[in-house]
Amino acid sequence: MSEYERSRTMPAQPEQVFDQAADLHRLDAWLPDDLHVRAGEPPAVTVHEDHTDQDTAGLLRAERDQMRIEWGTREQGSYAGWLQVAGIGSGASEVTVHLSFFDDSHDPGERAACDALDSSLRRLEEQVRIRVDHPAG
Repeated sequence: MSEYERSRTMPAQPEQVFDQAADLHRLDAWLPDDLHVRAGEPPAVTVHEDHTDQDTAGLLRAERDQMRIEWGTREQGSYAGWLQVAGIGSGASEVTVHLSFFDDSHDPGERAACDALDSSLRRLEEQVRIRVDHPAG
């Protein structure tokens, strides 16, 4: 089993960050470029991976009262992850993303996983900034 985790501070209230991260219709704006999520019957989702052209059945749960999103593969149980938002005062938040790979064949390796996490957190921060700076957007 392999686990990877990254955190990033964002200049917004935790509720704003969580709402942006948990919006199923805007996940593609911050997830890695080659992943696309389609909502099914909650909490079911389908994740399409461009580089393999494969669809994977998954689950996604967003708990606003806990400021936490959890996800994973539905049938094979080879992958899981979570995102946690925490307020750190002065209108800022810390966002932590954690990935667990239970099947080594699905593990992209430390460098690729950490690069994807860092990129996703950077993209999420960009989306949060747009939303905070332009509330109608």
